[in-house]
Amino acid sequence: MPTLELLRRKIETASDLQSVVTTMKTLAAVRIHQYQRAADALMDYNRTIELGLQVILREQRLQPLQTSEWGGQNRPSSGHENGSHHGVIVFGSDQGMCGQFNEQIATHALEHHAKHCRRPPEALWIVGARVAFLSTDSGWLIDEAFRIPTTVPEIADCVSDLLTAVEAVREQRNLTKLRIYSNKRSSAGSYQPNTTQLLPIDFAWLKQLSVKQWESPCLPTFGGEREELFSRLVRESLYVSLYQACAESLASENASRIAAMQAAEKNIEETLDELNTAFKTQRQTAITEELLDVVVGFEALTQSER
Repeated sequence: MPTLELLRRKIETASDLQSVVTTMKTLAAVRIHQYQRAADALMDYNRTIELGLQVILREQRLQPLQTSEWGGQNRPSSGHENGSHHGVIVFGSDQGMCGQFNEQIATHALEHHAKHCRRPPEALWIVGARVAFLSTDSGWLIDEAFRIPTTVPEIADCVSDLLTAVEAVREQRNLTKLRIYSNKRSSAGSYQPNTTQLLPIDFAWLKQLSVKQWESPCLPTFGGEREELFSRLVRESLYVSLYQACAESLASENASRIAAMQAAEKNIEETLDELNTAFKTQRQTAITEELLDVVVGFEALTQSER
């Protein structure tokens, strides 16, 4: 049976852990808000990009632009795409204590890719060291691994580095398809795996922009080469998609961490209840034994005096 001192130390340790868990829950909640705001704020920038594309495409047939360096597709493909060269980006986490966050997105990436191609992707980038097991479990070869941003300003640096790496490999290996696999929040405390196709550019989306009516009577114009400006705007559109995927993945990671911390908090509370009960029982037993010793001693002393 543990001593009172040992039980007291266990209670103190459990209480300290409870404080740590509460702090981690609070930090995770704050970060969710920050990352979600960052993703929402980018919508204004994305709106500007779409306006720029609308200007370029307004008086230009889509066919010449469709053959630009970014490509285009008239409709989503179905079945296996074994003739295409695939690039894959997977967002995971660097830290633990986030439940099945990494396992779920890795499983989703493997299953979704297998539906479209029977061979491993020609290029793979991971963001977050915890999804590196993709390489050992599936045979996929990782081209480059990036650290997860820990603050909102770091997201821009991470996405810029990632996009630069993708551009370099895309031309070398003639990548025709590029997908992002990341977790996305579906409600306040839950998330689900999500797939975003970056390349080829959705031709239907471009066509929709080309026929969309301009919002004001003053028609805009632009200077410079049409193809170059189009390519730059598409690159910025890819940047926005990567940024959103990263920010939403970070928000999902912290949502998963909150759920894990809530489970840990419940376990700690149950452990504390058990320890406090054991401590009270042990202390009461010790007090009872001391009282019995006093009574026995008093009776022995009384009998000896007689």
